[in-house]
Amino acid sequence: MSRAISGTNIVRLALTPHPASPRSAVSRIEAEIARPAPGQMTLSFTLTGNIAEIVLPPVSAPARRPELWTRTCFEAFLRASNEPGYYELNLSASTEWAVYRFDGYRSGMQEASEIGAVPIDWRSDEDSYTLVAGLNADPLPGLAHARSWRIGLAAVIEERSGSRSYWSLVHPADKPDFHHPASFSHELMSRERT
Repeated sequence: MSRAISGTNIVRLALTPHPASPRSAVSRIEAEIARPAPGQMTLSFTLTGNIAEIVLPPVSAPARRPELWTRTCFEAFLRASNEPGYYELNLSASTEWAVYRFDGYRSGMQEASEIGAVPIDWRSDEDSYTLVAGLNADPLPGLAHARSWRIGLAAVIEERSGSRSYWSLVHPADKPDFHHPASFSHELMSRERT
């Protein structure tokens, strides 16, 4: 399979399952992320494992949809360094998406209506699934011109057995908590100066 994101400024990161997650049909989740310009981000997630055992929602028309995290969903959490407010990006295999703004840890949640579309593409075979998305964060206050972003990446994987596993870059709490301040564990710099 070819790389999901092309270019030279790509960060590759591995997600791990939360220790409390049940054994999963997924053996590995890797992410690739790039920030080619101050307000731009490209992101991919690649699952490796028994893809037939994973519930992937059927592809539908790209649209904003709430509560995508209740089924298989890929997520990115973004904030400007040293800011309490942050954004949550939800990406579904259905090509549906959502972006939310928070004032602080799990507080002040509201839809980030400034974002009108999040393009999503995907490819799959029997042992891997890749989702690729792009985000234009220029309309988002606090992110567009920040040289440095703190980022957390996560995935909720639903299986045909009914079980769910929770994957993230880090797991700072006893229960899965992708919003935890320590989950913003990676710094993502813009390629261009602002």
